[in-house]
Amino acid sequence: MKIAILEPLNVSDKIIEDMFVPLKAAGHELSISNLRGKSGAAIIAAAQDAEVLIIANMPISETVINSLPALKMISVAFTGVDHLPMALCNQKGIVISNSQGYASRAVVELVFGLLFAVYRKIVKADAATRAGELGGAYFGTELYGKTFGIIGAGSIGGEVAKVALAFGCNVAVFDTVARPDLEELGIKMTDMESVLKESDVISLHVPLLDSTRGLINKEKLKMMKSSAVLINAARGPVVDNQALAAALLSVEIAGAGIDVYDMEPPIPADYCLLQVTDNVVYTPHTAFGTTESFIKRADIVFANIIKWTEGTPQNLKSA
Repeated sequence: MKIAILEPLNVSDKIIEDMFVPLKAAGHELSISNLRGKSGAAIIAAAQDAEVLIIANMPISETVINSLPALKMISVAFTGVDHLPMALCNQKGIVISNSQGYASRAVVELVFGLLFAVYRKIVKADAATRAGELGGAYFGTELYGKTFGIIGAGSIGGEVAKVALAFGCNVAVFDTVARPDLEELGIKMTDMESVLKESDVISLHVPLLDSTRGLINKEKLKMMKSSAVLINAARGPVVDNQALAAALLSVEIAGAGIDVYDMEPPIPADYCLLQVTDNVVYTPHTAFGTTESFIKRADIVFANIIKWTEGTPQNLKSA
């Protein structure tokens, strides 16, 4: 069986070699390419005889899937799978396994990094220090005692809630699934409207689904406090970013920390959010990116394939 890695996993060749050992011992072959930004034809050529593909967040089109008759399984080195034609893969019986959980800790830490960068004006203070300016204009805001709202209490949102609690926040969470373990810690489970209206910070942790696309829209932004900060390290399209840009420019809300957008970076200079310069911090979809998370991700990717070959597939995703 041929297994084809189509884009970098951001770990060393030695790590990949070590993780491939059980599959190599079973007689399987591995090819490694870097096809990010390449055409569908290039992807098809590299993966033509592969039964298994390994990708991260590189989009794969229906044309590519239809051009790979041997393909049986895709192990995705990413949490989201909205960059794959899932309905077609399901129709063809192609197994899709993701790497959910690999970057949970990394994302949690960046959420607070973005928040503190906004609250304490770290980016502008850095520039001011380098320019030899005084610091009085960069006095900030404390997190302690604030109401920290979370929309989506899965593995990442739940951990954000615990860290916020440790910082001395009053934590309010909305999710469609009960989390008695969080309630036992003193975390309040409530409705979305209450989270929006009562929180000083709102952090989003929902997947991108038809039901969550544009979830945070003009109307919901108007519910938020004028002093509130929105953090999005989940998926870009869960926010109506045109509406968010307008709310920030008109100071309907006080600030934002954004790691995800309506597209993958690089972001065009005329993109709506980039027109906002005050009290906003942007990062280019890096929440998942740490040395530790990439190693864990590679481990999950190969474990997914091993489990599939054993007839016990894990981390399955469907349309």
